[in-house]
Amino acid sequence: MNLTIDRRHFLGLMGATAAYPAMSRFAHAASPFNFQASWINDAEFMGYFLAADKGFYKEEGLELSYFSGGPDVIPESTIIAGKADLTLTTPDTTIKAIVEQNAPFKIIGAQYQKNPIGIVSLAKNPIKEPKDLIGKTLAVPPVNVISVEAMLKISGVDRAQVNIVPYAYDPTPLIKGEIDASLDFTTNVPFTIKQSGADAVSFLLYDFGFTIFNDTVVVTEEALKTKRKEIVAFLRASRKGWDENFKDPAAYPALLADSWFKGTGRSIDNEVYFNRAQKPLMETDGGIFSMSEDSIAANIEALAAVGIAAKREHFDTTVLEEI
Repeated sequence: MNLTIDRRHFLGLMGATAAYPAMSRFAHAASPFNFQASWINDAEFMGYFLAADKGFYKEEGLELSYFSGGPDVIPESTIIAGKADLTLTTPDTTIKAIVEQNAPFKIIGAQYQKNPIGIVSLAKNPIKEPKDLIGKTLAVPPVNVISVEAMLKISGVDRAQVNIVPYAYDPTPLIKGEIDASLDFTTNVPFTIKQSGADAVSFLLYDFGFTIFNDTVVVTEEALKTKRKEIVAFLRASRKGWDENFKDPAAYPALLADSWFKGTGRSIDNEVYFNRAQKPLMETDGGIFSMSEDSIAANIEALAAVGIAAKREHFDTTVLEEI
């Protein structure tokens, strides 16, 4: 099963070492630009794949190199180390690094307006809202416990009434009834459960108070000064790719089976499910990557609930105004 939560766990930023998978050369153009994805090649990155295949980056004057991610890649460390010019993260890890380690980051956009992580349970034993967790066993990756506790607090549920146990990114215990629910990506894991012969239901932490973005677009302050033109071009081309992808979320995954998705071990049906599920979490009136003042304020409030002192200055919306 592919999971995309633990990759956001941020440890030892300044001295971190990470494995960098082989890069793929997108196009040949005047300005080199390196992009670090936050996970392995799956539907989470469809827009970038299409922007590459359709020549949108080349049209914007970029020679783009793509680095796939994985469990051993810490996205923030790649831009600190100069391996990439831009990466995708989550605001909790990035802003915590800014506040606690004085990391020179700026969040300049958000791929997911709503974070896809949520509570997944079986339809035969459904957990549809936080209060349903009372008296139940919930498996949570250690890095996400603080987020779940914040959601419970915001929802008025006593943490002591929920049995939280470690989760290893495997739905088998849920399918076997050994736990009542797990914290997972709602865009992906319900499909995995369905393949086992069971039906799943889920709800987002976002919809119950933990209102943070996901796959936030992050650059260093230096890159924002020295490569602003290229950053704008990347976002413009990527938005075109996402807009093309969402014209029909079922149309393109199969066309990438022997290229971007080759060797991942995931089915195209899984990628189509993922692509459809993420569409409403990404699209917004302002366009892909937009960050409205209301949504930024919601992020700041939610992060305060987990002890992260986010400020408006950590989010830079001026680049979005140029695309």
